[in-house]
Amino acid sequence: MTTPHHTGPGPVPRPPQDVPTTQLPRVGHTTGPWSATTATAETAAPVTTGPRRRGVLLPVTATAFTAALLASLGTAAATGAFDTTADGAQGTAVSSTFATLGQDGSTVTVPVASSTVTNPDWQAVTDAVAPAVVSIQVTTDAGSGVGSGVVLSDDGQILTNNHVVEGAVDDTVQVVLADGRVYSATITGLDPSTDLAVVQLTDAPDDLVAAVFGDSDAVEVGEPVMAMGNPLGLSNTATTGIVSAVDRPVSTATTSGDAPVVTNAVQIDAAINPGNSGGPLFNASGEVIGISSSIATMSSGASSQGGSIGLGFAIPSNLATSIGAQLVEDGTAEHAFLGVSLSDGTGTADGTTRQGAVVEQVSAGSPAAEAGLEEGDVVVALDGKVVTGAESLTGFVRAQSADTEVTLTITRDDEALDVPVTLATKVEEATSNEGSTDDGSSGGFPGRSGSDDPGAIPDLGQLLPGRG
Repeated sequence: MTTPHHTGPGPVPRPPQDVPTTQLPRVGHTTGPWSATTATAETAAPVTTGPRRRGVLLPVTATAFTAALLASLGTAAATGAFDTTADGAQGTAVSSTFATLGQDGSTVTVPVASSTVTNPDWQAVTDAVAPAVVSIQVTTDAGSGVGSGVVLSDDGQILTNNHVVEGAVDDTVQVVLADGRVYSATITGLDPSTDLAVVQLTDAPDDLVAAVFGDSDAVEVGEPVMAMGNPLGLSNTATTGIVSAVDRPVSTATTSGDAPVVTNAVQIDAAINPGNSGGPLFNASGEVIGISSSIATMSSGASSQGGSIGLGFAIPSNLATSIGAQLVEDGTAEHAFLGVSLSDGTGTADGTTRQGAVVEQVSAGSPAAEAGLEEGDVVVALDGKVVTGAESLTGFVRAQSADTEVTLTITRDDEALDVPVTLATKVEEATSNEGSTDDGSSGGFPGRSGSDDPGAIPDLGQLLPGRG
């Protein structure tokens, strides 16, 4: 059975029903057993689903690298070492502050203008962006591990996955720059609901190079991409591929006992493996368009260690910058809140039947209730983007800013209706390991506490060892 791991117009294809997805664990050895905690499906929405099997997302953090581990994964993907030159040949763009990246309407110079979608120059891109990619070494009560990260600002803010740094002893990690310099860093904020986190370098160097973030909404299927990070502890590794799908609904299991993370991810075929978690995904011009977080694997046994099979998933950069900016500013993140319980189903209008998210329950006083949504409505689109099911709608809502007005296209009584909804704010306090909380409704869909169907929730036995 294929197992996925957590490291535009027209209908969005759904993953095969027997493909599990799992967070990519950081590379590191553990001193305790892998997590076997059963997660509920209520992170983004207490979604009640049918008996279809759901994939398990594996974190892309890595266990301590050994030759035996490398051989056991048997990866056939080509990889290359980063050039660690401080200044890229095509000119490295440096951002002043992360909080304003891509949010002020200003024109941002891409790192490598000469590299294009039709003619990517990956050597020039790696030269330009490698200094913005870091390795993150983490020690927890369970052991140690290594993940990846990307420099957000030249004052030392680093973006990574929550599952990479969560549980770090004293909220402190070690960050290794591309040129080998090592710095201590403290956790600025954690957001388990989106699997994102920010750490701050202590005594950051003056020559720190920040990445430039692109618009993930502009990403198209088929365009070339490059992933960078530290797979299996092999620092400064670059792999290339294409965008296989956008807005792919992915439900990722966690090792911490939190409910699964639901994201409408960028799917890629570039090889990402344990240790890539938190690393950037670049477009042909060197802009960050995603944060690597999970992969699919053919492995299904709890003792297996899955590697890339060409099904990787990245958190879209627009979501990453929105959450990251909040974590930098406040140490907490706000999420949009709709207020419904959902299941997968279909709706029919004007003689056409479509996949969608069936409204099972509407919470009193919620944005959904205020907008007039009713039980039995089937949501088939949000702002014109096709909704294929409960997780798809959850992912779209998660990507919105709180207090944003969106238009839901629904079917009701064999008619199609457009319903404007102003999303409310759900605040999650997750500034540190001690303060991290998740009440099960952070994604905007309160209601049931999850499905009691074992096939509808991720099997944490698929998690890779190390940080998850």
